[in-house]
Amino acid sequence: MKEIRMEHGAGGEKMRELLNLILNYFVRSAEVRSTEEEKERSEKSEAGVKVGDKDGMRSAVEVSLEDMDDAAVVEGVVFTTDSYTVKPLFFPGGDIGSLAIAGTVNDISVMGASPLCISVAFVIEEGFPMRDFERILESMRKTCEEAGVEIVTGDTKVVEKGAVDRMIVTTSAVGKRSEALKRNFDEVRKFREVRREWLLDSNIREGDAIIVSGYIGDHGVALLAAREGISFHADVKSDVAPLNKMIEGALEEGGIVAMKDPTRGGLSNALNEFAAKSGVGIIIEEEKIPVRASVRNACEMLGIDPLEIGNEGKVVLAVVKEKAEAVLDALKQDKRGRDAEIIGYATKDVKGVVMKTCVGSHRIVEPPVGDPVPRIC
Repeated sequence: MKEIRMEHGAGGEKMRELLNLILNYFVRSAEVRSTEEEKERSEKSEAGVKVGDKDGMRSAVEVSLEDMDDAAVVEGVVFTTDSYTVKPLFFPGGDIGSLAIAGTVNDISVMGASPLCISVAFVIEEGFPMRDFERILESMRKTCEEAGVEIVTGDTKVVEKGAVDRMIVTTSAVGKRSEALKRNFDEVRKFREVRREWLLDSNIREGDAIIVSGYIGDHGVALLAAREGISFHADVKSDVAPLNKMIEGALEEGGIVAMKDPTRGGLSNALNEFAAKSGVGIIIEEEKIPVRASVRNACEMLGIDPLEIGNEGKVVLAVVKEKAEAVLDALKQDKRGRDAEIIGYATKDVKGVVMKTCVGSHRIVEPPVGDPVPRIC
């Protein structure tokens, strides 16, 4: 890797290469970590310091950078951060403001947490129209109200022309464990064991059902149409939305083991991360995957796969099979999940992700190299 290119930030295999480079600097190997903890324990024992659960043998970090999930968990506090550099800033169904709030709320929620508050930092190019800025601020306010969260701190920088492409928005958020999460895992344990009681990519086991909460591809196609001035003879709008209330309802039903919002790299990337981290294969059925005819037609015209396009108002869930229909019904009770479908299941019979096509054949669903529509989040 001689230089960083656009595909390194677009999800998929190229981005994973860049993330692995970053992890090499910030994640200690298991061998080094074990040696350091044993040394710390030995030093404390020699000094007469009582060594308990909260000392070196157990980290305060429950879900770490190494887990590569949508947020970290430190002493029960769920924390996430994200930057948004979408182009164009305004698009059918939303703008960079609603996108930043919804995306950050969803990253907290898919871990099984309730978002509490958000920080926002703006980097704005000199000469940016004040009217557009106020429009973005109003959009953020409305999205916060819908999600039931507040912006509590932030930062603003103005830079010379050309230093950024109009505006970058960076958000961070904290959340607390959802009150429904324990009940959710109590339901899971009626059917099988689960090692970690957060909704993690690594929790999936053979037989678990895979559910998507609604139509995929809307966001990416809407952005592409707005960016390029393309008409697809149908109104395609972004699905950007905060999903915390829909997710809470599903958790109340219980039985969910993993959850992910299929943003960069789309459904394909999300399912491949599920499979790789859990060590199981996933089989999905093409005819079960909800894709609007307008989105499918647009993708066929442009030669792109709707499974690889980013979404900003959908989640993918893994649910113990005995609770799959009940969770599906719970999702459908919310307007954001009324088009949810069970699209497949986890199995040891295949490796990676395999799709049964509408004509009865099978094809491997590879993780994308990069997002076919960059700069959409």
